[in-house]
Amino acid sequence: MITMLRRAWLCVAVLAIAWPLFAAGLPQGDPAAAGLSKERLDKIAGAIQQSVEAKQVAGASAVVAKAGKIVYRTNVGQRDIENRLPITDDTIYRIASMTKPITSVAVMMLVEEGKLRLDDPLAKYVPEFGNARVIISIEANGKPAGATFEPAKRPITIHHLLTHTSGISYGFFGREPVAEHFKRAEVSDGLIETPGTIGDNVTRLGRVPLLFQSGEKWEYGLNTDVLGRVVEVASGQMLDRFFEERIFKPLAMSDTHFQLPPDKRSRLAALYTTNEDRTIRRVGKERITIGPLVYSSTVPLQEPYRYFSGGAGLVSTASDYVRFCQMLLAGGELDGKRLLKQETVAKMTRNQIGDLTPWIGSHGLQFGYGFGIVPPPTKQSDADSPAAPKEPATPGTYSWGGIYGTYFFSDPKEQLVGVLMMQVHPNDHITLRQDFQRLVYEAIKPR
Repeated sequence: MITMLRRAWLCVAVLAIAWPLFAAGLPQGDPAAAGLSKERLDKIAGAIQQSVEAKQVAGASAVVAKAGKIVYRTNVGQRDIENRLPITDDTIYRIASMTKPITSVAVMMLVEEGKLRLDDPLAKYVPEFGNARVIISIEANGKPAGATFEPAKRPITIHHLLTHTSGISYGFFGREPVAEHFKRAEVSDGLIETPGTIGDNVTRLGRVPLLFQSGEKWEYGLNTDVLGRVVEVASGQMLDRFFEERIFKPLAMSDTHFQLPPDKRSRLAALYTTNEDRTIRRVGKERITIGPLVYSSTVPLQEPYRYFSGGAGLVSTASDYVRFCQMLLAGGELDGKRLLKQETVAKMTRNQIGDLTPWIGSHGLQFGYGFGIVPPPTKQSDADSPAAPKEPATPGTYSWGGIYGTYFFSDPKEQLVGVLMMQVHPNDHITLRQDFQRLVYEAIKPR
């Protein structure tokens, strides 16, 4: 009996010690032992503070991990200015398009299980895409004169969706002449409360013509929302349930959700938009409209919740997301829980679009299955050329971000992960993402 009691108390003691590390996302590490300068890493907090003082952001969280351990973390500013609530390690953010890598992982898990094939036609899972049309813009005397259509030369495949080469766009880009078709079909971009399910929205999207023939160009769009529906059909589970059981629980991502539970809502960072003078103001319950773009701060709070956007729907913490990133960086496994094979992760994180170039160049000039990728110099001399892009990240680094300012990058060579979270849109005038990555690389000590 005494031995059993001692064991019980020992378990409690171990849990008490381990819980702070678990809550922090990954074990803590020493920057110097990992080859990083703490003094230089501390400049990250200074960069965020400058943006806070300039009223560009309310605040931000930043986490840097090296070789599976967190070597730097900072929380600067407030998650809710009006109520004077500070940003903390467990602050929850709308990660928007940082949902896409998670959906891509779900797809590749099903590929490994034989429930999907990368060359499967989309119509196998979503029949509405079986007779896809491509819109052709017609001009007369140098001016738009209308549009016509041609049949798709090839079916949209799972590969096309993963690489954003399907011809599907976003309605909020206002791409003419296809933009009007998005409006007529009432297709949601996933950034506002949407009635029905993702399946309903994908069915409506199937009536919208493609912007180009699949495989011929790169266009950021609702591809990953469509993949979310494919995951549901192939797995027989709703997307939120698949994510929870197959990804979030194994990775101990306890604060990552589509719908935020009531007891966690006080931790959700307020969303801010930008005034004409580029200072911030809070977004309330009203919808924000900027041209064809419409978004809402209250999407994760809607009830009842049935619309699970695979491209933009999740909320998460920096602590949770760094665990997801570390799983990929470690070849598909974390803390003894394997989600993907090493060769699958290797495939996801190398270029899959040939000579096509993503027009979102802030994540490298190549694209894999869910991420932008920094390519190697095309020639040995290119690295020293004045015309070469000054990319601080190592070739092979992959990254993505969200519309409200969230961002991550993972560097396989350096075994380095960076996660930055903030909540403001528009944010194209804010350089925090670039500054964050640059400062992390400047902190690496010469070998």
